[in-house]
Amino acid sequence: MPWQSLSLSTHRIGFAIARRLAQDRAHVVVNSWKQQNVDQAVATLQGEGLSMTGTVCHVGKTEDPEQLVATVSCREMGTEPGGGSVVIAAFSPLPGLSPYNVSKTALLGLTKTLATELAPRNIRVNCLAPGLIKTSFSRMLCKDKEKEERMKETLQIRRLGESEDYAGIVSFLCSEDASYITEETVVVGGGTPSRL
Repeated sequence: MPWQSLSLSTHRIGFAIARRLAQDRAHVVVNSWKQQNVDQAVATLQGEGLSMTGTVCHVGKTEDPEQLVATVSCREMGTEPGGGSVVIAAFSPLPGLSPYNVSKTALLGLTKTLATELAPRNIRVNCLAPGLIKTSFSRMLCKDKEKEERMKETLQIRRLGESEDYAGIVSFLCSEDASYITEETVVVGGGTPSRL
């Protein structure tokens, strides 16, 4: 992998992606708003022999996001031949979650805007739109087995997604194999009927 560092969450999808990218030889910086989450993720992945560091980032504190950007060296991205890659995660809207849906689908506009703004620096920007994945959030939506089964019936692939289902796609989008892909949204949703 051609990257020096990436920033990802310490749980579920972010953790699976961090593991995959580190396995693909990226140096990954995991982040969370809790130090104990950072420490646990770093220890686990370093224990697997992966190149990994971590930092606390609470988006409610002005200095934390600034420190995160400085830590992952995004001011250097695009200064070397080959540029860089940014992958933003949005999602397919779900009924009954209007405010959350709006906040996440706004990331589609951010993807298009950043792709245009960063293209002169040879930085590609793409979006990953995960479907329903096994997380604490989806457990809230599927409080009982019957409801979970009804949700699975709406998918072409009759199962909820696993965090690892998304990791390979992100790795691909960050790789040189995707060097001619930018401003795209990749839906990884098990054949969910809605599209962004």
